[in-house]
Amino acid sequence: MKLKQILYTLLAGTVILASCEKAAELPFYSTGKDPVLTASSTTVAAIPADSLKVALTLSWSNPEYATDTTNMKYIVQVDSSGRNFSRAVTRELTGRRTISFTARELNNILLGYGFEFNKAYDIDVRILSSYANNNERRFSNVVKIRATPYKIPPRVQLPASGKLFIVGDATQGGWSNPVPVPSQELHRVDETTFAGIFRLNGGKKYLILPENGNWGLKYSVSNNTLPGLSAGGDFGFNASDDFPGPAADGFYRIVLDFQSGKFTVTPFNQQHGIPDNLFVVGGATPGGWSNPVPVPSQQFTRINSVVYEMPSLNLKTGEKFLLLPENGNWGKKFGEGDKSGFIVPEGADIPAPNATANYKITVNFLDNSIKFTKL
Repeated sequence: MKLKQILYTLLAGTVILASCEKAAELPFYSTGKDPVLTASSTTVAAIPADSLKVALTLSWSNPEYATDTTNMKYIVQVDSSGRNFSRAVTRELTGRRTISFTARELNNILLGYGFEFNKAYDIDVRILSSYANNNERRFSNVVKIRATPYKIPPRVQLPASGKLFIVGDATQGGWSNPVPVPSQELHRVDETTFAGIFRLNGGKKYLILPENGNWGLKYSVSNNTLPGLSAGGDFGFNASDDFPGPAADGFYRIVLDFQSGKFTVTPFNQQHGIPDNLFVVGGATPGGWSNPVPVPSQQFTRINSVVYEMPSLNLKTGEKFLLLPENGNWGKKFGEGDKSGFIVPEGADIPAPNATANYKITVNFLDNSIKFTKL
């Protein structure tokens, strides 16, 4: 009995001593701090010859997480200024606190945002740091960089003629070559973009020719059976297949971007479509509001599928005018819309320029613009 009491006493003492020992502290992991970002330059304007050289280097401070630096994760974010990184291009690194972009890499990012060649834009750059498992994310300061994309060769070679024509059974002229002009000639929007608006026959095909009447040169597609290609895709020079036309009859806007090697086809549903002719009538003109108007003095010359030009017309300031697709027909007209310098079907009377003089008038149905050039 005494032996049992002794054992109970020893056991109780052991428990009491154990309960008095201090538990080891749990490990503490630092939440880190915001990294500080610096850039090698805040202005970048590289040239094509330097495409493989480093154009920009970014460096940032240690966020001091409670782990070895080799385990720290960083995401570099680059975006056009003012978008709060909603369309950021990203680069991910682990254990390294610096990154360099060649001129080509940076140029591709800039062009991806649709920036124009040789024009400066602001871009924002920041760093997102974290543990390797993405915990404790910390943002750096934002560095603004003024960057200018340089010009790169277009993906598809440009027409040496500087012109393009559409031919095929999808067009009103069919496969007859040379094609009827100016109605089947595209408009050159800029150095690497051509566009036109055409009435197309549904379910047919077409080609784009740089020389009217010459079958030896053409722009086409590699495989016209690809789903959705009638609405756009890749094109090339002397590729094997005709362009597939839209399924339904109608007016369509065709745009060829030689820089990217892409084409797009979209319905053009504007009232009155594309007129075969265009006339000017109104108090601002020599013929006044009398309709039909005197021709050819108040008839436009059609330059291509979308552009019409009046070489010279005296316009009286303080007066207005309208554009008519049919001479003598008041039932169809183009006038001014909500924005000055642009026309819309059935719009209001267009005010003449603020000085009475002779003007060249240019109307472009690709964007519905009207331009006055004082002579």
